[in-house]
Amino acid sequence: MADKRDFYEVLGVEKTASADELKRAYRQMAKKYHPDLNPGHKEAEQKFKEVNEAYEVLSDTEKRSRYDQFGHAGVDPNFGAGAGGGYGGYGGAYTNVDLGDIFGDVFGNFFGGGGSSRRRSSAIPGDDVDTKLTLTFEEALFGCKKSVTITRKENCSECNGTGAAKGTTAETCPTCRGTGRVRTVQQTMFGAMQSERTCTNCYGTGKIIKTPCKNCNGTGQERKQRTITVNIPAGIANGQVITLNGQGCAGIKGGPAGDLNISVSVRPHAIFERKNFDLFCDFPVTFPQAALGCEIEVPLPDGTKTVQKVETGIQSGTVLNLKGKGVPYLNSKGKGNLYLRIVVETPKNLNSRQKELLKEFDAIENKRTYEKKSSFADKVKKFLGADD
Repeated sequence: MADKRDFYEVLGVEKTASADELKRAYRQMAKKYHPDLNPGHKEAEQKFKEVNEAYEVLSDTEKRSRYDQFGHAGVDPNFGAGAGGGYGGYGGAYTNVDLGDIFGDVFGNFFGGGGSSRRRSSAIPGDDVDTKLTLTFEEALFGCKKSVTITRKENCSECNGTGAAKGTTAETCPTCRGTGRVRTVQQTMFGAMQSERTCTNCYGTGKIIKTPCKNCNGTGQERKQRTITVNIPAGIANGQVITLNGQGCAGIKGGPAGDLNISVSVRPHAIFERKNFDLFCDFPVTFPQAALGCEIEVPLPDGTKTVQKVETGIQSGTVLNLKGKGVPYLNSKGKGNLYLRIVVETPKNLNSRQKELLKEFDAIENKRTYEKKSSFADKVKKFLGADD
């Protein structure tokens, strides 16, 4: 027992981990070291056994309690046998115990296997494939079709995913006789202890591959490059993810295929800024246009234009709302709005004639009352104490 690693360390969890956290950690570790994914890798095989042992103990509330209190001695039925002591019989839980098929519980029940079946499915789900796709502003707004090229694991073309070489088949495991489980009876100071575990010779599959396929080295899978056509929905935003179910890596031994997750990146536009389903645009007008009023031609994202009236005396910063001219609602009818912020531009590099006209205009205007200017002037006088 001295050379055994701490079970919590084996699963990579804290001692306070919940049952769900333990199960998630176990699924990840068991899949990582599964012999079907690491053929001929002795270290992975050993780690797989270690992970299963850790989960067998920590997933059982009573065993976990004894382990937390006494360490490995609290869950080892041989500890203290014939020595007149030990914790092997703590609570009487080691008499006629059915440990259950932990491996089958995760890779069988979780992916569709029968919970009460003696031999559960060894199916493993395929990995997801993640990729990125860059769209123009217009493509994201109005939708389009794009192609992405990915590399994914597929069933081996030589053995059709069986892992066995052509002309051969997987044979019934001689250790468990095809059941995937091994039952053992052990004599302890508390009497006969009966336990059942996943067969370590076939890892619960009930089958042994003696002649692995050379193309896939017995894994049943090979990497293939594929080009997938993707329908981009109108209104998709930067950072959103499109998921194509079943377009990821193939599963193992009948497991479901993973998904293809496409992360969307949208290039910025030269004129428009997007916020949710609304568009924003700064529209410059000259001082005469703002003072006299006018009609302006507003560009739209689809390449067309619309005429918008600018009222006489409009102020810089005024926002005009063009309803229904924004971004299409994702997977729905209707559109957001387009907001125009009027920016009155002050002219630069005036010639002498322009300056003379503006001076004349200013002289006339000084005789008029400006609402904001007068209000501001009054506030300045009050602040400086001019009324005292």
